Amino acid sequence: MMAVLAWLVASLRPLGLNYSFMLDPVDRQAFAAGLWVSLKLCLLTIPLSLLIGVLITAALTRKSRWIVAPLGALVELMRNTPALIQLYCAFLVLNMLISQKITGGTSPITPLMWVVLVVALHKAVFHAEALRAGIGAVPPVMLEASRSLAFTGRQTFWCVQLPLAVRFALPSLVNNLVDLVKMTAIASAIAVGDITYESIMIWSQRDNVLELLLLILLYFGLLTWLVSVAGRWLENHLRMPGYGQ
Repeated sequence: MMAVLAWLVASLRPLGLNYSFMLDPVDRQAFAAGLWVSLKLCLLTIPLSLLIGVLITAALTRKSRWIVAPLGALVELMRNTPALIQLYCAFLVLNMLISQKITGGTSPITPLMWVVLVVALHKAVFHAEALRAGIGAVPPVMLEASRSLAFTGRQTFWCVQLPLAVRFALPSLVNNLVDLVKMTAIASAIAVGDITYESIMIWSQRDNVLELLLLILLYFGLLTWLVSVAGRWLENHLRMPGYGQ
């Protein structure tokens, strides 16, 4: 393995690319850890954001203004403010308040968990809006059919509206998930050891900013491509005959 790495580093050097950090065991291990943390952020935030988005959509379809009003305010707040500012507010303010209320003064929520929660909630409101648009696209005849079968409002939502809305909103949902993958890079702002943070630590000691930025671009490009491929597969798998033709 080391022989292959050494050959790759030597082959890229004539091109002006300095990847000698890959031969240093400490830097190599730190970079590999950053790759795993970025992947873990994606694996945690994607399902959590979808779950929260579905729950917000379900709540927004209720008739009670005591539920719709605060959720509507939350959607506007999360949608109209930068995710980085939300992360700072959560980590520097909420985290401090939680620490003050806990004996020992240490919050049980780690920086990585704060990133997962903030990014998931930020994108969940976009999922909710996409699903709400999908619900609006459900043909009225479907709702009439559910009422003729004596479905309750809850049964109509979970068994009729939501499955159809997911199909209609899938392109928007996939687009949101691609943006979510890229958004996980803000984890470096609070010193979470993702690929961006570890790369910054490496290039602060070496003159290889360009080389590491290229690796970051390729890595996030790969992750977003995988999400896009999965999204296209779902679109083909869930396509309803007679729609979109």
